[in-house]
Amino acid sequence: MADGPDAVARVLLAVAQVPPGRVASYGDIGAIAGVGPRQVGAILRDHGDAVPWWRIVSRDGVLVPLAKARPRWEAEGIEIRPDGRGCRMREFRADLAQLALDYRVASVESGA
Repeated sequence: MADGPDAVARVLLAVAQVPPGRVASYGDIGAIAGVGPRQVGAILRDHGDAVPWWRIVSRDGVLVPLAKARPRWEAEGIEIRPDGRGCRMREFRADLAQLALDYRVASVESGA
């Protein structure tokens, strides 16, 4: 899939589908939106204020900046693992099949 504005829109739409209390990795979002995980990170850095960026973590559940996200995680019930660096992916990862389905439905509804 092409880069540029379309990629930004696809990534932001995919991130918006991650339900409260759940997380997805940069790679999960990239696979759904058709971009690489690093591109997901760059898009969220530059355009992520309008979507729940705090729900997107590394493949091992690490989130930087966790301090900025901590109040949001606490409000959503995402528990910080004992090392204080992120969450347990097995416990908090979104259902990827449902996430992909929700993305497809949202894409159709938005005309993307």
